[in-house]
Amino acid sequence: MVVVSLHIGYWFLYLFLLFIILLLLQIGTKLKAQPLFFDYRFETFFACFALLPAILGFYTFYSFLFDKFLLQRNIFLLFVSGISASIFIGLLSSTVISVLHYYGIGPGVFGENIYAVITILIVISIISLLNGGMGLLTKGFIRWYAELRWKEELMRKNFEMELALIKSQTSPHFLFNTLNNIDVLITKNAEKASLYLNKLSDIMRYMLYETKGEKILLANELAYIEKYIDLQKIRTANPNFVEFTIIGDTVNVLVSPMILLPFVENAFKHADNRKNENVIRIEVAVEKEQLIFECENKYSKSEMQQEFGGLGNELIKRRLELLYPLNHVLLISKNADIYSVKLAIGIHEN
Repeated sequence: MVVVSLHIGYWFLYLFLLFIILLLLQIGTKLKAQPLFFDYRFETFFACFALLPAILGFYTFYSFLFDKFLLQRNIFLLFVSGISASIFIGLLSSTVISVLHYYGIGPGVFGENIYAVITILIVISIISLLNGGMGLLTKGFIRWYAELRWKEELMRKNFEMELALIKSQTSPHFLFNTLNNIDVLITKNAEKASLYLNKLSDIMRYMLYETKGEKILLANELAYIEKYIDLQKIRTANPNFVEFTIIGDTVNVLVSPMILLPFVENAFKHADNRKNENVIRIEVAVEKEQLIFECENKYSKSEMQQEFGGLGNELIKRRLELLYPLNHVLLISKNADIYSVKLAIGIHEN
């Protein structure tokens, strides 16, 4: 609605400006037998001279040049393309005017002397260029407003997301089992129990303090996931139960916190018999400004009555849409006995 209102408002103001110009021309020709406002041929010519290049220029810059060049911060190509587009629109509009002149509507362009032709072309091209600049400003304002609304929506959702994340991250079931497992280890291997207890402490500290920012280092996020996996391994003596692989340089990559963990939690929650080999496979790859996360787990049908545990499938998708709008791809598939998640998101380096 805001976009439509902006467009209507702009063209209303532009038409009002043209009306003022025509009114001034009318006043200047008041002694003539036929006023300009009663000569449809003049209005038609004026529309082709002032309105056609304005519309073409505005929407060429608005629809194409903004996304192609300004959004990519390629100012030089924007300048060259803008000038070229304005000249082309000037030639096109002049051609339309000449065709109308052929049918007796308005004066021609190309039949005049070379200086008059160049002057008319320049004026029409400037009209196109000025309106194109307004098209860029309008598109920029619309994007700014959309981002502002997106941030407001993200803030409104923040409380709900935090509660859902805390519920997912500090699952009582997970904490209860982990503490019980560590308690059993204390009598068998106190040193190992102490190691796992420190990892649990690190996880709690990470969740409470390091996940409050908008972005965190991917390396820290993966270190947390690795500790989470180690704690899950306490419950099985099978070292090949889970496979966790990291590919590429993750040191300077920034991501939103806790964006991968819900999928890992889900894999452990619904994993098949932990005595089997390679029940869970997790792979994180960084390649060409893109993070690719894959998580697969074997499952029994009785274990898949609920998806994504605390956060819920739709809530995870919504969070991705808010944090990475038009910059992520999430694919979820469920075969005969394998549940698979593949997430690709655009990333930035610190």
